[in-house]
Amino acid sequence: MSERSDDTLLGKSAPSFCLPDAEGKQCCLSDLSGRWVVLYFYPRDNTPGCTLEARGFSDGVDEFAGLGAVIIGVSADTIDSHRKFAEKQNLRFRILSDADHTVLRSYGVWKDVPLISSIAGIERSTFLIDPVGNIAAIWRKVKVFGHVEEVKQRLRELSGRS
Repeated sequence: MSERSDDTLLGKSAPSFCLPDAEGKQCCLSDLSGRWVVLYFYPRDNTPGCTLEARGFSDGVDEFAGLGAVIIGVSADTIDSHRKFAEKQNLRFRILSDADHTVLRSYGVWKDVPLISSIAGIERSTFLIDPVGNIAAIWRKVKVFGHVEEVKQRLRELSGRS
């Protein structure tokens, strides 16, 4: 899905967070200051769409790094699940566990599942955070195919790098 310009978080300071990664080490947004951050939220480890998206971002790590960006994935899965997923898929970026959904809620990606209001889940979304910590671009209800390339293109435009 294309970037939406009507999102209330766009242009504002990104909600701060500190979450554990697949190794149990804390990763804080403030530690990434001065770099572009591709922060993507995905529903579940080891599912077809999430695996495809993770592989796409992992394959693009070097190109994103060349554009001054770091990639961070977040879901509500456990640290152990993330560790197994990262190892199995040879992921080259950090994935963080938000088991209590605090960060998911602060970015507005923890949503009720349509038609089943008693169940909530993660709306696949990506946020591009600029080096000073503001949200520069947002993609909600992401369709996996072509998404990584779309994020790279937007990053090229915004960073002035090609």
